[in-house]
Amino acid sequence: MSDPLIRELDHYVVLEPAGSQEILTAADTVLWLERQLARLTTIPDDLAVLPGGRERAERLLETACELELEPGVVIQWFAVRLDPPGGG
Repeated sequence: MSDPLIRELDHYVVLEPAGSQEILTAADTVLWLERQLARLTTIPDDLAVLPGGRERAERLLETACELELEPGVVIQWFAVRLDPPGGG
């Protein structure tokens, strides 16, 4: 089960196989994950039971931090806090 604090974060660093990284909002990270899942020829069993791409991407965001697109090609995402708590 994921840490409830993660769900409160609004930004993620996403890492592409080529070594590029980008900071995205939570909503943009879900869209990014949807695009990545669309590249797969086989959806992981735990995600395949869900009705659509958005639901799959949201579940993936809540339960994992990487996805293997093909053997040896992995994407990763990590929640980050851009502003310290208390606005300081």
